[in-house]
Amino acid sequence: MKNRFTYICESCGSIYAIKKDLMLCPLCRENDLEGKPLKGVLKVQLPANLKKNKKVFDAFDIHDYLPVERKYFPSLPVGNTPLIKARNIEKESGYSNLFLKFDGTNPTGSYKDRASFLVSAFANKFKLNNIALASTGNAASSMSGIAAAAGQKTFIFLPSSAPKAKLIQCLQYGATLIPIKGNYDSAFDLSLKFSAATGYLNRNTAYNPMTIEGKKTASFELISQLKKDIDFVFIPVGDGVCLDGVIKGFLDLNFLGLIKRIPRIIGVQSKGSRFIYDAFNRNIFNLNYKASTIADSISVDAARNGYSAVNSLKRVNGDVILVSDNEILMAQKYLSENSGIFCEPSSAASYAGFLKYRANIRTKDIVVMMLTGHGLKDIESAQKIVKLPEPIEPDIDFILKKLRVR
Repeated sequence: MKNRFTYICESCGSIYAIKKDLMLCPLCRENDLEGKPLKGVLKVQLPANLKKNKKVFDAFDIHDYLPVERKYFPSLPVGNTPLIKARNIEKESGYSNLFLKFDGTNPTGSYKDRASFLVSAFANKFKLNNIALASTGNAASSMSGIAAAAGQKTFIFLPSSAPKAKLIQCLQYGATLIPIKGNYDSAFDLSLKFSAATGYLNRNTAYNPMTIEGKKTASFELISQLKKDIDFVFIPVGDGVCLDGVIKGFLDLNFLGLIKRIPRIIGVQSKGSRFIYDAFNRNIFNLNYKASTIADSISVDAARNGYSAVNSLKRVNGDVILVSDNEILMAQKYLSENSGIFCEPSSAASYAGFLKYRANIRTKDIVVMMLTGHGLKDIESAQKIVKLPEPIEPDIDFILKKLRVR
């Protein structure tokens, strides 16, 4: 059949037709444990005939490489986010090809819109009007907003500690919010039980194959925007789905003949949320790990996509590095002051990672830092490194003296 997309199991290699109720490999999911990384993660395989008549850096339509037809997508401008040359940072650092891919310009302000966009289209195609998921905040507000545009209903399970800005977003979009007295992992498992009891589509990252597939679109955009091979891509890592999606995007581009080589992918984790770092570098999958970091969007205990993300990273000879919360906050402030981009702490981990890894990068290498969310999503964290000034009397002479501008 022409353009027949299929699923392939990351664990055993079994091939499946894409169906509305198939989320994990039936053979491998039996080994899954509640609260632990998923086995049997399914990924979309491109049809072989899509390789025809494509040359390196040719123009393309991303909808040709997604398993849901264009007509099913909501009418929102998801993706095509700006790629910004960081000229001030280049000037100060001595590097000449630094780029910031800012997904804070997506409709709900985060990279998660890429996954939600495809999940919503998938639901529309199969006439599924209710979507459930667990989230630390960004996936929740993302799915809520995208679903609102599509006329779909969302049911959100998330820790009660999630940033208020993200909770308010969900409520503004009309989602049903279920804050729980527990962490993300508890919310994840509860949402799966909810979907099993109701029959509602579950959008959980890694569990739903469309989440990884949707997140590959940033890789396609990077090649479309730069029209040249990239040397390094830095990306913040929590549960590993964004990382896995970016890698899949470059693997698909290589399969299609649209790039010459795959970039070095560098995942960046907070020292307080290092599950994938330990799994990749030390082969330790600590199933009892507990995360604690200021970067809530990448704060994950046992990463649900841990097995798949580590396998993908090893496949492309990537790496994972750690940065401290202080390094993340300093990077967030520096990016704001020197690029005009106010990103949330998890996004700033990319730049903090670049600073830590820069000794391995040549000054002319093309480097992309993925900034995955807008800073307005987590004002409380940003306030930890800035101080609001005290109000003063409206006296111009006093102001000029205080500011030392005269």
